[in-house]
Amino acid sequence: MLSVVRVHLPSEIPIVGCEITPYVLLRRPDGAVSTDEVPEIAPIDGQFMRYRWYRIQSDRKVPICSVHPMEQATIQCLGCLKSKIPVAKSYHCSAKCFSDAWQHHKVLHERASSALNENGAEEEELFGRFGSGGSGVLSTAGSGSLSNFGQSPAVNNGPVPLYPSGTDKNSGETWFEVGRLRTYTPTADDIGHALKFECVAVDAEKRSPVGPPTSIMTSRVIPAPTPTPRRLIQVNGDVLGHLDLDSQTTSLGTFTVLSYNILADAYATSDAYSYCPTWALSWTYRRQNLLREIIGYHADIICLQEVQLNHFEDFFAPELDKHGYQALYKKRTTEVYSGNPMAIDGCATFFRRDKFSHVKKYEVEFNKAAQSLTDAIIPAAQKRVALSRLIKDNIALIAVLEAKFGNHGAENPGKRQLLCVANTHINVHQDLKDVKLWEVHTLLKGLEKIAVSADIPMLVCGDFNSTPGSSPHGLLAVGKVDQLHPDLAIDPLGILRPPSKLNHQLPLVSAYSSFARMVGVGYDLEHQRRRMDPATNEPLFTNCTRDFIGTVDYIFYTADSLTVESLLELLDEESLRKDTALPSPEWSSDHIALLAEFRCKPRIRR
Repeated sequence: MLSVVRVHLPSEIPIVGCEITPYVLLRRPDGAVSTDEVPEIAPIDGQFMRYRWYRIQSDRKVPICSVHPMEQATIQCLGCLKSKIPVAKSYHCSAKCFSDAWQHHKVLHERASSALNENGAEEEELFGRFGSGGSGVLSTAGSGSLSNFGQSPAVNNGPVPLYPSGTDKNSGETWFEVGRLRTYTPTADDIGHALKFECVAVDAEKRSPVGPPTSIMTSRVIPAPTPTPRRLIQVNGDVLGHLDLDSQTTSLGTFTVLSYNILADAYATSDAYSYCPTWALSWTYRRQNLLREIIGYHADIICLQEVQLNHFEDFFAPELDKHGYQALYKKRTTEVYSGNPMAIDGCATFFRRDKFSHVKKYEVEFNKAAQSLTDAIIPAAQKRVALSRLIKDNIALIAVLEAKFGNHGAENPGKRQLLCVANTHINVHQDLKDVKLWEVHTLLKGLEKIAVSADIPMLVCGDFNSTPGSSPHGLLAVGKVDQLHPDLAIDPLGILRPPSKLNHQLPLVSAYSSFARMVGVGYDLEHQRRRMDPATNEPLFTNCTRDFIGTVDYIFYTADSLTVESLLELLDEESLRKDTALPSPEWSSDHIALLAEFRCKPRIRR
């Protein structure tokens, strides 16, 4: 007989838009246990599994605290309602909760007021809708309709009847059947309600259950947390201001580039990020939150790091394809890596098919470069030790693209506009400063060869695991390394000698240094200046965990061929620390995304 041994949920907290696939362990008629599906079209010994999902609906819908989603809301901010801010953002579980969150919460009101003042009407922004301003007035949360939490996503939960499946007279609860598949994706209608999953073996001939059903309950469904939208801040032009990311109207001849380390699922463990709720660390939640964020930026070119091979093939490539992106991918090499071959991470570069076409792809494997280096300069007896230090499985993905937009320069009408985009993750332990600098130098020398042969604008994006002031950052930003730099003292293999060779001829500039160089005053500019380090002209941080905060991610560009038009605003540490650090329910990586809008300059031969 087919029977259920055990059922459990990947997370007790269901979130709108994030599918739930229960773990169902079955005992087959032959005694073997399995988690395989047994559908009606392929029964075993005349039996198959039937699944049902129910919404447990009481007479009153329960509002959920926007800060503490496990808590029931008791007060509501009336200013949010007046400003047409999503109603889910207006609920708090206590006056202290609202007071503690006020510095972060009031930004919603400021944005709403700013949107009205600048546009005279409501404007759509990333992750939410904002209109006229309002004050932070509280009211007691009542039993009013919460139907404005959001629209139900286009999900397939199977055919379901449009009537209640049962009522418990003692509790006043009604069970609504909402799904007939093993997997269920909660919708906005489920917010505030618990769900019940039920499975039972069914006789294929009699169409009746074989034994009692097995069921499991979830806690109440919560809305997906949504962070305050990040805006593009104009840095080149007479008027300082912000641009609407949702408008998708970049100027003629400009394009946007996003660089983002998304935190591979293999690294997103509760041991490493114990401060992040387990449901917010789950890949089913994070992938949807990351995708929503990435798509919302409307970037023309997307450079992602820490993208697992299985997640690239099964999720990011097909999902971004729906939004008009072509994908390129390079996984890390496997001389050191010994885990699941499908779970190895790498770099993924996407570009909009309507803005660019693919010309050429280069793949850099630092392991191969290490082998060549040791063959050339390391004595045979020391090669094994040298390779164990140098081989880290890191890679870089370089794409040459051709622009489909204009502005190639009046003096060169009709000339092809090419662009070279490098995407890398220099994942090297902090103690191996020589290896990190050697990898960055190797990448830059490779890019130099492309620049000489093609004479095209270049972008170098990624997570370099190098803070401002380090030797890799100096090499990137200045074109050389100070021969007295303390990093050069660590060179047991002699790979950095002589220090005078540590240079390159690419006129690279960090895109975000444009914030520090801006002249003028204004609300947006002052906010961004406070989030920059005046000593280094770089952001105060791009990586923020409980144990580390600092800048390790960059977008570098060749300043003789590109200019920065605008930058995605930086986040402030205070707003992130309310959840201890990153990742959090709102932001699903321990890094923040960087985005810059560029314009191609008229070509001047280097």
